Amino acid sequence: MHTAIYLLTFAVLLVGIYAVVAKKNLIKIIIGVLIIDYAVNMLLVLVGYRSGGKAPILSEGQSGAEMAATAVDPLPQAMVLTSIVIGLGLTALMVALGIRLYEKYNTFDMNEIRRLRG
Repeated sequence: MHTAIYLLTFAVLLVGIYAVVAKKNLIKIIIGVLIIDYAVNMLLVLVGYRSGGKAPILSEGQSGAEMAATAVDPLPQAMVLTSIVIGLGLTALMVALGIRLYEKYNTFDMNEIRRLRG
């Protein structure tokens, strides 16, 4: 079951890479970057998943080794939260640049923008 989820995440990543590389419409490129961001977040969540895991809180009378054996690693969760915030900023920047390009060239087609730029 875990292999299927990893393969699905990899497939989503490939869809995003395809959109960035093969598409010429700026909106589709932005959506491709967002799909890549979501796939990386899914991969980080999958790497940090532990079935039957508990919160890493040391209880009274519990040794550190016992806690480490059952605790979930909080680092991937923190990385995903950070990645979500960075992705939001990146999305805002890409949309703002896309709007500016559209105002200047009246098109989202990257080939047309390159041609009009000279």
